[in-house]
Amino acid sequence: MNQFREALWAETLKARRSKVPLLASVGFTLAPLMDGLFMFIMKDPQRAREMGLLSVKAQLAMSTADWPTFFGVLTQAIAVGGMIVFSFVAIWCFGREFSDHTAKDLMALPTSRENIVGAKLVVITVWVFAASAWVYLAALLIGALVDIPGWSLELARTSLGDVFATAAMTLLLLTPVTFIASLGRGYLPPLGWIVLTIFLSQIVAATGWGDWFPWSVPALFSGVVGPRSEQLGIHSYVLVILTGAAGLALTFWRWRSADQTK
Repeated sequence: MNQFREALWAETLKARRSKVPLLASVGFTLAPLMDGLFMFIMKDPQRAREMGLLSVKAQLAMSTADWPTFFGVLTQAIAVGGMIVFSFVAIWCFGREFSDHTAKDLMALPTSRENIVGAKLVVITVWVFAASAWVYLAALLIGALVDIPGWSLELARTSLGDVFATAAMTLLLLTPVTFIASLGRGYLPPLGWIVLTIFLSQIVAATGWGDWFPWSVPALFSGVVGPRSEQLGIHSYVLVILTGAAGLALTFWRWRSADQTK
């Protein structure tokens, strides 16, 4: 336990001193800002047109300017954008050790590799939920400033649950990213994996088989295509959990068996 606490302290210190998690959080704030802008456009199209903000694409994107739509778009942004932003932090946390040639130092420490990997995963998990909470709170402020109708505490509570559920599924799908970053010893292989899975998730979801493809599940859950009850079944969530467990096991296996040769 002492070894794990020391590893967690070291990983937390790395994250606190690095600009990557901070910049990722700032970039993620664009989601509620753009959501608020769309609500402003749909709420007062004439004024938005006079300001040069109204476009055909924005008109087609949403039909009404209310809190249910606002929260729905926010959840979709976390499902799609979160996979990208969260993956960047996961890649930085694991891939940088190999790119900076510090992995050999970590593997030579008396601290077990399991504790090192576990500490990294804890830092990523805390950051993912903290970033999601921050985006949700920012959305509440922006929605209040835009004065969107249709507010209720029950809706806010339900939407918060949807945000965290989407973040949790996205977090589970990060474990293959951490494995590929460890296996590929750097940044490029996991970045390629992210591009591939996002591309495939859109195609598979469009074909109607997204409920069987784990990387499509968060987007379908958020309502990108339609009501989640019509898109997902219990097997969809089971596949996400199994994918997360497999990636987790492979990440631990890779760190137990890998040695820096350079």
